[in-house]
Amino acid sequence: MTSVNATRLVALATLLTLGSFQASADEIGKVISSTPIIQQVAVPRQVCSNEQVVTPGQKSGAGAAMGAIAGGAVGNSMGQGSGRAAATMLGIFGGAILGDKIEGPGQSEVRNVQNCTQQMFYENRTMSYNVVYEFAGKQYSVQMPTDPGPTVRLQVTPVAPPPVPMNAGVPPVGSAPRY
Repeated sequence: MTSVNATRLVALATLLTLGSFQASADEIGKVISSTPIIQQVAVPRQVCSNEQVVTPGQKSGAGAAMGAIAGGAVGNSMGQGSGRAAATMLGIFGGAILGDKIEGPGQSEVRNVQNCTQQMFYENRTMSYNVVYEFAGKQYSVQMPTDPGPTVRLQVTPVAPPPVPMNAGVPPVGSAPRY
């Protein structure tokens, strides 16, 4: 192996060794602008309202019962023989209908009823920030989740140049100058 190739191997091994340790440094960049990125977001909410509802009153049924008893008694007293049963039945039905009418409608009730529905509301929310900053005389832009303020902290990591091929500087076989 020639001394040039040996030197190249040592240089390559050194670069690979240094590359595995990757030195980095924290630096500060000056923020030039920070623009919020705003997005409209749908947010579900439950909306409730109270309203008064009038419900018809319930009848007690006492009027129909009392009318049926009275009608049955009257029908039973009017009929004779086999017609007595028919008159009693007719008196019961007629008395129940008349007693129900006399009782009249029940008292109406007013109740508060709560109605709830799910509605979508739209809100503007800041999702991230487009930040333009200056570092080492150049401007860069990046998207960040929060507003960085007047400065942005940077982590600078040096990158090694690509390795030099082993036959660099040696002409290919057969291309040597002819004398």
